[in-house]
Amino acid sequence: MVSIDLNNSQRTMLTTLVNRYQQTGEAVTGETIAEEIDRNPGTVRNQMQSLTSLGLVEGIPGPTGGYKPTSEAFDAIDRQQIDEAESVVVAHDYDRVDVTVEEINFTNVHDPEKCRARFHLQSSVQDFSEGQAVILGPTPISKLVVAGTVVAVDESNSEILLDVAKIEGPVEEPEK
Repeated sequence: MVSIDLNNSQRTMLTTLVNRYQQTGEAVTGETIAEEIDRNPGTVRNQMQSLTSLGLVEGIPGPTGGYKPTSEAFDAIDRQQIDEAESVVVAHDYDRVDVTVEEINFTNVHDPEKCRARFHLQSSVQDFSEGQAVILGPTPISKLVVAGTVVAVDESNSEILLDVAKIEGPVEEPEK
């Protein structure tokens, strides 16, 4: 795997393209990307040309055209290409959202006062903001539920850093 250094703007656009593509399975228009990241459509087209020349994006012509990420695009943003991923419920601002959480990393689990979780989503994180209360879960396999407050939002990597208030998992009955 060859490492490609992307600037913040390229990473944000590529992440947005990958997120949309994984949601719909269809080509994503430059206008859709521009609207989602609040940029000019011309700027998006220029960056998409750069990403195409790097082999990360494929341009699809025609009335239903747009852009599709290549398999190298997933590698460039450290994302796995998952065809049928399980979604996890996330609630924020009293709204329930079904998203695909690719990864959850915990830091300082040994210190309850400093426990944080970094969630890597396969969708836009622009609706999340610092100070917002969030509940994630239950996760598909372990049925883990994590609740806390958003400390930081990284739109270019689709990540949320959460100050964990509570982690719950299912308790199994002891065997007799």
